[in-house]
Amino acid sequence: MMKRKNSLKTACAAFLVLFIACHVHAQLLRVGVAGLNHDHVNGILNQNKNGEVVIIGIAEADQQLVQKYKTKFHLPDSIFYMSVPEMLAHIKPDAVLAYNAIADHIGVVEVCAPKGISVMVEKPLATTVKDAERIAALAKQYNIKVLTNYETTWYPTNQQIYEMTHTGNAIGNILKMVVHDGHQGPVEIGCSPDFLKWLTDPVKNGGGAVMDFGCYGADLMTWLMDGKAPISVYAVIKHIKPQVYPKVDDDATIMVEYPNATGLIEASWNWPYGIKDFEVFGKTGYLHALNGSTLQKRDTGTYHDIPVRPYVYKDNIPYLAAILRGQLHLANDPSSLENNVIVVRILEAAKESAKTGKKVVF
Repeated sequence: MMKRKNSLKTACAAFLVLFIACHVHAQLLRVGVAGLNHDHVNGILNQNKNGEVVIIGIAEADQQLVQKYKTKFHLPDSIFYMSVPEMLAHIKPDAVLAYNAIADHIGVVEVCAPKGISVMVEKPLATTVKDAERIAALAKQYNIKVLTNYETTWYPTNQQIYEMTHTGNAIGNILKMVVHDGHQGPVEIGCSPDFLKWLTDPVKNGGGAVMDFGCYGADLMTWLMDGKAPISVYAVIKHIKPQVYPKVDDDATIMVEYPNATGLIEASWNWPYGIKDFEVFGKTGYLHALNGSTLQKRDTGTYHDIPVRPYVYKDNIPYLAAILRGQLHLANDPSSLENNVIVVRILEAAKESAKTGKKVVF
């Protein structure tokens, strides 16, 4: 009798574990991946490997890339397709995440939007204002979400700066913002040849450092300015290493003017180390997010370390899930379509200003 009871308990426990596992799996986002030629794709593939998301389809025509990632992440043949249209003819994902050249984002949205499938792209949204506005029109027409993923969105320090300047009035009215984003250069840090092929192409990426890193500052400033477009943009764009990057810029300084504040974006492929920081000067104080974990405040002459609280979304996947399930309703956040159309406007204006040597008035 005792053996039967123990067997029953074991069976019940096993069923419970299986039930919970199935329930958790059912709650995970089921996504399609468009493209494998962006090195950031390693992020979503690791999330899939770690059980944080379920990839049910990957669209990639380059068989060398398919084999590379199939082997690296032990992926089955059954999830690979030659194109996004072919992939969506066989699967119905909760969303499609684009890991291809920036100029190709619009093509992904054009295929997904009529099917009612939301899209998340890697930063920036598009290479031109024309493409960004076309994406926005498609999103509105077919009632889908088009979101942009930035690493800096998930920095608790940046989220805390927003909260402190918008709810606590911690430093008074914002007067100036400074953002540094850059590293030694994509060739120098060892980006893959497939990534470099389009990242250093003036059409596929829309430019060099001005696009790759300028977008971070434009996004953070648009967010902090509550989604308002600037009054004007003035930029100086340099070509410091033409022997390494013959087709695109590798250093950009962009001044963004608002009615009561000024932003300075410094983006570079020429620095001796990697940096993504955010400085905000107010009337009564100063905040500096040195990275994703260290935040400092200065009032008079002394720096104070501010305790950093974890942000509710550690990366793009839980955020995307919350948006798609209607648990989060945000406009003018760093990933929002509204913000990112303005980001593309700023970047296009920066390139125009650098070309003419004149300020571009919005």
